[in-house]
Amino acid sequence: MSEIAFLRDLVVLFSVSIVVVYFFDKLRLPAVVGFLIAGAMVGPYGLDFVQDVSHVDVFAEIGVVLLLFTIGVEFSLAHVPSLRAVLGSGLLQIGSTIALSAAAGLAFGLQLNQGIFWGFLTAMSSTAIVLKMIADRGEMNSPHGRLSTGILIVQDFAVLPMMLLTPVLAHQGGSAASVVWSLGKAIILVTVILITARFLVPWILERVVRSRSRELFLITIVLICLGIAWLSSLAGLSLALGAFIAGLILSESEYSHQAMAEVLPFRYGFNSLFFIAIGMLFNFRVLLAHPVLVTSLVLVMVIGKSLTAAGAAIASGYAWRPAILMGMALAQVGEFSFILSKVGKDVGLLSLDSFQLFLAVSVLTLLLTPFLIEIAPRIARRAEAIQRLHHWTRPSGLVEEPPVRLRDHTIIAGYGINGRNLAKVLRETEIPFVIVEMDGDAVRHEQKKGVPIYFGDVTHPQTLRRLGIQEARALVLAISDPLATRRAIKVAREMNLRIHIISRTRYLREIDDLRASGADQVVPEEFETSIEIFCLVLQEYRVPAGIIAEKAERIRKEGYALLRRGQSEWKEIVTERIDDRYVDD
Repeated sequence: MSEIAFLRDLVVLFSVSIVVVYFFDKLRLPAVVGFLIAGAMVGPYGLDFVQDVSHVDVFAEIGVVLLLFTIGVEFSLAHVPSLRAVLGSGLLQIGSTIALSAAAGLAFGLQLNQGIFWGFLTAMSSTAIVLKMIADRGEMNSPHGRLSTGILIVQDFAVLPMMLLTPVLAHQGGSAASVVWSLGKAIILVTVILITARFLVPWILERVVRSRSRELFLITIVLICLGIAWLSSLAGLSLALGAFIAGLILSESEYSHQAMAEVLPFRYGFNSLFFIAIGMLFNFRVLLAHPVLVTSLVLVMVIGKSLTAAGAAIASGYAWRPAILMGMALAQVGEFSFILSKVGKDVGLLSLDSFQLFLAVSVLTLLLTPFLIEIAPRIARRAEAIQRLHHWTRPSGLVEEPPVRLRDHTIIAGYGINGRNLAKVLRETEIPFVIVEMDGDAVRHEQKKGVPIYFGDVTHPQTLRRLGIQEARALVLAISDPLATRRAIKVAREMNLRIHIISRTRYLREIDDLRASGADQVVPEEFETSIEIFCLVLQEYRVPAGIIAEKAERIRKEGYALLRRGQSEWKEIVTERIDDRYVDD
């Protein structure tokens, strides 16, 4: 009968979730919030449709594992060296949060060890929710997206020493030597896993692919994901962090895209159960019994964590905008804090009432996360205005450069792949250009090579003025932050009505908004890929190169509108002037 009860619980959970998320979608609210509310509604503290949360926990854990695995595949080991710059920010954020929590705890009558443990709980942020929200917004490769990812990884690695130190704080055994020995074993085991998997995984996948069996490929990918996650858990790391490591290893394989395609359907199903399970922890009675206390703690935690995280990033040399966006994104309590809180309750660092209070406050911070991420850009703009007014802070190691003395030049915003390629072509054709980039390390490195690159935020009028926006001929926006792109277009257009603005975008829905903001040309990556593919197909059918070029140019001139029209109209346009004489029998 337990199997039937378990199946009934899953049916109830998904049924309620479908209804709630459907209405949330109509209201243009994030699905994550819908899942959390659905969990709160059906859980033991709500309508009590599902009394045993453990029925859902296993599937929820699998969901987090698959989520972190796919994020690891997308992240790529190529980005790992850049995490060294984030390490200082992450450690400073964790350390300052623990210190402030301990001080606050002492002020309110807690023991020092209890205050430190509360710091452990509040220092963590939700990797699953934050990365999902950032990925859904297409901001994983933006400056604040990379910064958020890096700090979340640092936090996840910090879970292990926190777990080991918790019994020590409770005076229940565990000397400093045993803690150091446990950490050493974990580091050694993770290193062995990384080295072995780096060489073993490609060898295995190559032979699996040769079999041409999709089923075998899927099973192998799942084995790699769960296997490395399990081995990492033996080292004391979380399953989710182990899955992220597995994704990083697989990201270097030529089969990573197919692995993503196979795993994604499972991830979405299981991952929704994770958010539902978190929602089921919310106890309405605690909120009703202590509304002022709970609300005050939520506000203190959200504001305190935002300021602490943003301040740590700014102190480490990051610009205000990505630091503030990251700080507000990481303002909630993380999923690993729930695990840590259970350990703290078991060893006596948290009373039962404190445990329930912590759960209520934590779930509310998770509910606020999508809205904080939504309003963060507006707050960042206001903070930047105050920064400019008072001339506060410059990143360490970067000195104020003199204004650019160029005319008829091109300004390139962003020095990723697109920015680098464009700069190379402009240099070879002797067209003057300057580059503006938010990554301080990249600026310092490229300046040593003689590249005309400057640190700055392209959305700032002061930055554009220093780059000679009034005398520039073109502005190319090759950045991954959609909000910053729109802001930069508006500011640049106000400062120079004649400048030709070209913007790239990853998403079709942004084309009209960018053009309305003032961009002369918008290059959507998806449509450009489509054009390249149909040009290659027409070449195969021996269509003259002139006609192919004419049609591609026509599509671009009309703002890619042809690719968004009906099938009959598209067929008429494409087949125009293409007849059987161009097709070989």
